[in-house]
Order: sequence, then C-alpha cells, then structure tokens
Amino acid sequence: MIDQFYFAPLSLQRLRFGPLGTHIDTFVELLSAQGYAWSTAREKIRVVAGLSRWLHRRGLGVEALDEQRISEFLRYWRHQGLSRRGIFHTLQELLRHLRAAGIVGLVTSVENNAFHGIEKDFARYLTQERGLAQATLDNYLPTARTFLAECLAEGPLALNELNPKDITRFIVRHSKAVSRRRLQLVVTALRIFLRFLYQRGEIATDLAASVPKVADWRLSDLPKFLEPEQVERVLKACREDIPVGQRDYAILLLLARLGLRAGEVVHLELDDLDWEKGGIRVRGKSVRQDWLPIPQEVGKALARYLLHGRPRCPSRRVFIRMKAPRQGFTSSAAICDVVRRALTRAGLPLTRKGSHLLRHSLATQMLRGGATLLEIGEILRHQLPSTTEIYVKVNVAALRALALPWKGGAR
Repeated sequence: MIDQFYFAPLSLQRLRFGPLGTHIDTFVELLSAQGYAWSTAREKIRVVAGLSRWLHRRGLGVEALDEQRISEFLRYWRHQGLSRRGIFHTLQELLRHLRAAGIVGLVTSVENNAFHGIEKDFARYLTQERGLAQATLDNYLPTARTFLAECLAEGPLALNELNPKDITRFIVRHSKAVSRRRLQLVVTALRIFLRFLYQRGEIATDLAASVPKVADWRLSDLPKFLEPEQVERVLKACREDIPVGQRDYAILLLLARLGLRAGEVVHLELDDLDWEKGGIRVRGKSVRQDWLPIPQEVGKALARYLLHGRPRCPSRRVFIRMKAPRQGFTSSAAICDVVRRALTRAGLPLTRKGSHLLRHSLATQMLRGGATLLEIGEILRHQLPSTTEIYVKVNVAALRALALPWKGGAR
C-alpha cells in the first residue's frame, strides 16, 4: 500500500523496517479511506516509520507501544528538530488503529485500567440501565472523563477519598470556562456519574447530593429566534454549487423545517432515511425514536448532497466531515459551527447563535401562525408539556390581551 506514495525500493525497505513495518500498510489503507491528501499521507507514513526505527533501536516490540512511549518519542522528535506539525494526531491515530486490530493492548498501567474500566462501565450503565441515546452519552461521558483525569492528575486513582470539597472545586474550576447552560449539563452529568460510582461501590458515600446547583429560574429567559425572512436569508446564503454548501444547506433545512436538535443531526444515519415512504427516523435524547415526514424541500436538499456532495467513506453517518479524517461529526459543536458560519454569511448578528436558534424560530413561527402549544410540543418532540411553555412569552399579541391597564397611565 505504501508503494502508492513512495516508489524507490530503498525507501520502501527503510519505511518497512522495525516492529511497525508489518502494520504500516494497513494503517495507510485507513488513511486512504479517511480521505487524506497524498502529501499528508506521505508525511504520516514518514512519522510512523520514524517511530518504528526508534522502537527498534530501544529493543521494543509493537506490543510495548502506549501513550507513555508516544510521549517519549515526541520528546525525541522535538530534540531532533524535526517537523512537529500533525505528529501527535498521527500517533494517536496509529495507536487507535493498532488497538482496534487487537495488536496493542488498551492500557498498560493499573490506574489507566481502572480509568478506562470505569468509563466503559459508565457508558454501558447510561445505555442499558438509563436507556439514554448516543447523543446524550456524547454530553455526559466527557464530564466523567475530565473528572477522572483530574482525579488521576493528583496521583493514583483513589475515588474512595473524594469529599464534597473536591466536587465543589471541580464545578467552580469549570464554571469559569463555560456558559450557564453548559454548566448545568456538567452538573447533571457529574451528579449521575457520582451516583453510578456509589452504586458500583467505588465510593462509600453518595456524593451526588453534594454537587452544587446552578441557578436557573424557569421561564426567566426569552427564547432567541429569527424572523421568517431572516431564516430565509440564512438558507439562501449557502452555496449549493459546492459540496460543503450542499451539506450545510441540508443541515440547516433539517434544523429550520423539522426543528431537529444538533445531536439528532449529528447521529443521523443513512438507514434512517426511508425514501420509499418519505420519512426520516429521528433518534431523540433517550431510546425514543420518531418518524417524521420529509418535506419536499428537505428531501431534494438531502438527495443532492448524498448524490453529489457527500464524500466517499465507510461511515454510515449522513453528514461527513469535508476534511480528513472523513468521518461523521464528533459532537453537536460542529452543527453549531455550521449555524454560526451561516449567520455570518447572511450578515446577521452573532449574538444569536447555536443550532437551537433555528429550532426556536420554527416554534415561534408556528405559534404566530395559530398552532397550539400541544401541537408545537409534538413537532419538537418535547417529552413534557411544560418544556413548550416558554414560547408563550414570544406571543406578544396574546400577552397584550391579558395585560391589565396601568393605574398611572392615561385614561
């Protein structure tokens, strides 16, 4: 496989030297499938070959490769004054590839074994016992992972020594870098994780109750939304003559016409599109799945993207990164970036951004058109009717009819 990038026999012999020599071709197959450019793949091959020679000089086999060895090699690479661009990402890709193939063990230390074991069991607990969808796991697992990493940073993993002060310090530390809404999600995830640790027997006291609450007065905010003409400006700002524009236009239509959440768009798969029946399967926050009709406008945009804009790759996700590695989006943040770029192209203020902006816009437009809160809740797939109540605040005409006359006003 590497002979597609290097041709000289001596170069090929040198690249295949060392303990990684027999695995470099399968790694290059992975790079090709992920859509890396020819020059980028050549550079990654050179890095892996350098690591292989480094392991050989130290008498180490491929089974000795782990995060610690990679850190040692990175220090050596920097000391040699060699290019560091993309090297860490390349080595992380290689390690994941070797672990997926069963060539390298998952972890090497007792602490890391405990670390990964707890995280894996927590993911299984969320899926099997709590019945949560992958989109929710994508929000909860990073908090658990960060919390465990910070526990490990202080020394060996000793969760049984945790106390309420450690929990409070963790929340305060992270409150400085995230929004209030995001902090609420972190608090929820940490509370569930601590309860899981207690049930598992990792901690002797249920510390979930010690997680501080984030102030949130229900219905205190107005939902941010765009006027219908502004939504059309955002949609028309997409360039439908290029692949990335076709992808972004289809994403924006799913948000604006069907009110999908960002996580639902991220995890949308090819099998979720039923072209014969004209329906789309939406995987919500839990195990709940809903089938929605595909409007003609949305269907045409999806078909155009799938036929002409979607990169070829093994992933079953509908929406794929345009740059290597060719795979589905890793989180909802990518959808928020699509919305943010669309707002910029349309010349709209960035004070109102995020994928929920279009979801709120759809609900507001429906309310103004005479739809009831129950109907809006069904379209947005709210589990509780109270979740839809916030949209009453944007119906100014209805609120004006309820307002009492001001006593100090003119008669």
